[in-house]
Amino acid sequence: MEHSFDVILKGGRILDGTGNPSYVADIGIRDGEIARIGHIHDEAGETTDLCGQVVAPGFIDIHNHCDHTIQAYPDAENYIRQGVTTLIGGNCGISMMPLTADSAAPARQYLSPFLAPGCDYGWDWRNVGGFAEKVEAQGITPNLGFLVGHGTLRLAVKGFAGTALTPGEMDTMKALLAEAMEEGAFGLSAGLIYAPGSYADTAELSGIASLLKAYDGLFAVHVRNESTMLNESIEEAVRVAGESGANLEISHLKAGGRPNWGKVHGALAILEEAREQGINATCDAYPYPAGMTTITALLPPGVLEGGVDRMLERLGDRDSRQAITRELQGTAGFENWIRNLGFENITIAGCPPAPRYEGMRLADILAERPGDPYEAFFDWMLEIGGDATMVLFSLYEGDVETVLAHPLSCVISDGWITSPRTGGRPHPRGYGTYPRFLGRYVRERRLLRLEEAVRKITSLPARIMGITDRGMVREGYRADLVTFDPAAIRDTATFDDPHRFPEGIDLVMVNGTAAVRRGELTGARPGQIVRRRNRR
Repeated sequence: MEHSFDVILKGGRILDGTGNPSYVADIGIRDGEIARIGHIHDEAGETTDLCGQVVAPGFIDIHNHCDHTIQAYPDAENYIRQGVTTLIGGNCGISMMPLTADSAAPARQYLSPFLAPGCDYGWDWRNVGGFAEKVEAQGITPNLGFLVGHGTLRLAVKGFAGTALTPGEMDTMKALLAEAMEEGAFGLSAGLIYAPGSYADTAELSGIASLLKAYDGLFAVHVRNESTMLNESIEEAVRVAGESGANLEISHLKAGGRPNWGKVHGALAILEEAREQGINATCDAYPYPAGMTTITALLPPGVLEGGVDRMLERLGDRDSRQAITRELQGTAGFENWIRNLGFENITIAGCPPAPRYEGMRLADILAERPGDPYEAFFDWMLEIGGDATMVLFSLYEGDVETVLAHPLSCVISDGWITSPRTGGRPHPRGYGTYPRFLGRYVRERRLLRLEEAVRKITSLPARIMGITDRGMVREGYRADLVTFDPAAIRDTATFDDPHRFPEGIDLVMVNGTAAVRRGELTGARPGQIVRRRNRR
């Protein structure tokens, strides 16, 4: 018997993603799309009675690092069970592509702290199209899209050299970016605290980002300093957007370190003013008082010049150690987390060479080594080969709420695809970002109306990225949907016990197929590669 619909969801309270008031209706799904919304009396291959549960567009996370580990964990269980149906990777300037014959090996070594241990990546792709084809061929549960990392582009053209680009190198970087945009990338990301991206000046960034205007592309930037020079760094990003004509997204807007708490108000004011000047400026944030990154971010940018092996050589040289210590004890403009936080507010998340350090405070690790703490830190870095990630407890809860509530912000995880079998102590945002936002900040703290909160995790990120067929419950849109109980949704992952899945999410559909049912994976992998529709 032929049915009018493949699936009918009956009687759900629809939050359509626009911020408008909710309403009760049925949803008919056919060929992976929302075919009808209303009171449906037709037959379907499958009918699910939602009994008044909230049904919303699948959540869209536009700032994460899914490209680093999707090959190891194609189900992306820690995301799909949060209700995330679309992930945009390649953020913070450190995408997995493009690669050249010369840059593949140093990129692999540099990205090592972010990669899945034991996974055979192959490293046989070169561009966005090749990488997308590789991951889609294995089958993926959520949809994936990509930004191209400025740091990865720079590595492909100039390696870890800290000098300015030549005109020819600039042209080559722009050509690689143009190829990526033609293949459906959503834009350019930059991580200006990470080598080699940190070696770029404002003129370089504006020059490369200028290519984005023709594609209506996004410049997503982890600004140069998120603490002592936050506002100056936001102003630099706005200048790049103004000079280049690119759309601007400030990644994970925050003010790190107690002396800098409250600076987010000035940063948001800068973005508001930029919009009044005609710049499409927005920002994003994660709902936690701590961040996570690679351990090498504790070092001055120049220490990474030449790559990881050269960094380790410097850390093993007495004179270089003394020079690095002077920098770390000084007041230079780089993101000096040791000075801002001290070793006691830094916890090791992952450390593949020595897992016993995972979950330990860096101060306690260094206390095992008598003598000067900086010398102990350098010794420990040599022991692990600089291969670790860390959690930084640096943020003020009031600032987190200020950014989350602001009209220009959407919600992101800044996490990785992972699995409980991986071990380690990753940031709990990889498991709990969206349930935490809806549970703690919306239901408990009443920071936002539920309808507005859903907009921040669906249609707003879709609009920022230029995704035109997802992010709303609307006829003709892809049937990426999530049902949840607003009274029960909550995160259970903690910093001490992060590998824990959320509660209160019942059904997650990707392209019309149930990927999660009654809170458990179905085994289906209906995800697709999402590409920007170029407007040239």
